[in-house]
Amino acid sequence: MRGNSSTPMARLGRRLIPALMPAILALAVFAPAAGAAPPTPETDPFYKYSGPKPLAQIAPGTVLKTRTFSYRPIGVLAPAKAIQLLYRSTSALGEPTVNVTTVLEPAAALGTPSVIAYGSFYDSLKPADEPSYSLQGGPTAGGRFDQLETAIIGVLLLTGRTVVVADTEGENADFAAGPEYGRNTLDSLRAVLASPATGLAGTKGIGLLGYSGGAIAAEWAAELAPTYAPDINSKLVGAAIGGVLVDPAHNLHYIEGSSSWDGLMMMALIGVSRAFHVDLTPYFSEFGKQLFAKLKAASINAVLGAYSGLTWAQIAKPEYPTPESVPPYVKIVNRLIMGTGGVPTVPFLIDQGAFGELEGTAGNKPGIGEGDGVMVAGDVRSLARQYCAHGLKVQYDQYPLAHLTTALTWLSNSLGWLAGRFAGNAAPQNCGSIEAGNPLTPIAE
Repeated sequence: MRGNSSTPMARLGRRLIPALMPAILALAVFAPAAGAAPPTPETDPFYKYSGPKPLAQIAPGTVLKTRTFSYRPIGVLAPAKAIQLLYRSTSALGEPTVNVTTVLEPAAALGTPSVIAYGSFYDSLKPADEPSYSLQGGPTAGGRFDQLETAIIGVLLLTGRTVVVADTEGENADFAAGPEYGRNTLDSLRAVLASPATGLAGTKGIGLLGYSGGAIAAEWAAELAPTYAPDINSKLVGAAIGGVLVDPAHNLHYIEGSSSWDGLMMMALIGVSRAFHVDLTPYFSEFGKQLFAKLKAASINAVLGAYSGLTWAQIAKPEYPTPESVPPYVKIVNRLIMGTGGVPTVPFLIDQGAFGELEGTAGNKPGIGEGDGVMVAGDVRSLARQYCAHGLKVQYDQYPLAHLTTALTWLSNSLGWLAGRFAGNAAPQNCGSIEAGNPLTPIAE
C-alpha cells in the first residue's frame, strides 16, 4: 500500500531508520554466504547485445533486454523484486556501449514514484565484480564490501523508494574513469524510466547517492546531466556524496607512500588508460609492468595494505620522474577533474573526512594538505566552493575521520538530507563558511 512522505508513519520511519542503521549494517559482517553462483557476466548471454541494429544507431538509454529475479537485502525481512535491464550507453570516448542496471523495488512505496540512483563503491578492474552480478548472488572479490552494500541497499529500500544500481564502471570495468560513470548512471535512469517492466514512467524525483567510487558516479552524473541528459536532469532533486575523487592527479601524489591506499595508484592508471585506449606501459619500469599485469583484473580488496610504501618512482622509468612528465597521462587526468564536464543544477550534500593518518596516509604533502587517506579534502572544498559560486546550494561538512569511518556518518546524514529534497523542502547550505581549498587547474599539456 502506498503512503505519503509527509504522513506521521513516514516521519516516524525517517527518525527510526538512522537509529536502526548501525544494527542493520552490522548484520553485513555476519551475513551467510550466497548459494549456487549464477553465470558470470563474461558467460551470461544477458550481458551481450546481438540485435540486427548497430548500437551506434540506437539512442542512449534504450532498453535492449529485461529480466527479473527475487532479491533479499540484509536487514529486510521480505524479498524485493529485482529487475535488470541491458541498455545502450556511452563510453569515456563517446563510443556506443551496452551496460546493465538493477532496479530494486521497496516493499511499500511512498506516494508518487521516486528513485534513489545509488552509486556502488565496488571499485574493481574485473567485470565479474559488477553489482549486477553480486546482487544476483554471484561471489565477487568485493567480499565484505558487497555485504556492506547489500545492507546499505536494505536501509534505502526501507525509505520506501525504488533503488537503482547501475554497473557504473561499464562493461569493461573502467575504474576511476569519471565521465563514463556519469553517463552509465544517466543512461541507466533513462532505461529505468522507459521500461514498462519497472512502472516508473511517472517518476517525479530522482536522488543521486554515492560514497567513494559511488560518489564518482553521482557527481559526474549531476554535472553531465544538463547537457548529456536534460530529460533526466529535470527530475533530479539533489546529490548526496562523500569521500570524493575530485582531481585524480592530486590523489595519485597524496596516496603514494601510504601504508594502505597506495596500491590504488596502479589500479587507477590501469582503469583510466583502459577507458581512454591509451597504453601507459612504455613509461613503466620492469616492476611497474609486472604490477600492471598482476592488477589488471584486481579489486580494491587485492590492493588495500598490500603494497605499503609504493611510490611513483618504483613503477615508472627514471626518465619520467613525475606523472606529469608522461604526456598521455596528462591528457587523460585533465579530462577527469570534477567540475570540468558542466555545471550541475541541483543542490549537494558533500561529506568529507580529513584525518587520513588514521588509515596510513601522510597529510602534510605540499600543495595537497589533509585528506581522508585516499581523497583530498582541499580538492573537495574547492569543488564545493566552485558550485557555490554558480549559485548552487551546497552543504559541505568535514570530519576528523578517515575514509572508511566517514562513510557511516555520510550515510546517516544523506538519508535525512535526501528526504528533504524529495519532500520539496528548501536545501540547506553553508557556502559562506567553506574554507578555501586547492587549485583545480588542469596540468599544462
